[in-house]
Amino acid sequence: MVKSMTGFGQATKETPELTVQAEVRSLNSKFLDLNLRLPKSLADKEIEIRTIISDKLERGKVSVSIEFQKNVVGKTPVQINQELFKTYYQELAQLASAVHVHDANLFALALNLPEVLENKTREEINEQEWALCKEILNKALSGCEQHRQDEGNVLHQKFEDYINKIRIALQNVQQLDPKRVTRIREKLKGNVVSFFGEEGFDKNRLEQEIIFYIEKLDIQEEIVRLDTHLNYFNQILNEKNSNGKKLAFIAQEIGREINTIGSKSNDAEMQKEVVIMKEELEKIKEQLNNIV
Repeated sequence: MVKSMTGFGQATKETPELTVQAEVRSLNSKFLDLNLRLPKSLADKEIEIRTIISDKLERGKVSVSIEFQKNVVGKTPVQINQELFKTYYQELAQLASAVHVHDANLFALALNLPEVLENKTREEINEQEWALCKEILNKALSGCEQHRQDEGNVLHQKFEDYINKIRIALQNVQQLDPKRVTRIREKLKGNVVSFFGEEGFDKNRLEQEIIFYIEKLDIQEEIVRLDTHLNYFNQILNEKNSNGKKLAFIAQEIGREINTIGSKSNDAEMQKEVVIMKEELEKIKEQLNNIV
């Protein structure tokens, strides 16, 4: 299974007493990079919230916001300090009279001075409210995870297509290889004969040198290893858990074998197939940056 690091989830619940909303967004990152936006009433729950998120989302640049609002019915959550208001108002009125200013806004000004209005809403949350917050957070995280899996399914199919194209190019290389060896052998013999003439060299010695040279250009081991890496990539791709890091390591090994085949091939037709393999591998590496 392949899981993308890009996802989005949202959940909301409203009761007569409170409204809770959670939103989760994630992008690709090598590690879990978590950014939280919490109301003051949940400040003491931050560590527990981080634990809940890290248990659900393994990797990615994750932004989580939680909104928690209490619905106050009937009784106002604000209390007016009447004595302090009167003191402010009288002081302001005296000051306005001293400078011969009659300002009708003295009432509003005194009302908004410090500690006149006191918010009596309870900021801390009880266990029932915290349970509801966790429920909504988990729903948002599940939605984000589902989004990640849906995108991962699309990427899974792309990876299979890329690997299949590399495999087809590798099969073409295998078909071209015997002809390449024959061409190299004939070319070397032709060059030596044209330089020394028919009798100017030891044919047995020449044959030994040609065999030694062709062995240096032999790519059979690389072909076998590359085929093994392709099979292993597909095996990890179909495992239950998403493992982007392991797939990235296998992709590096695939690239190493492709490069070696390219450097040894010394053949224009085979180089074309190598270019195709490199192109598909680059697509794989690019998409792996977004895999959990």
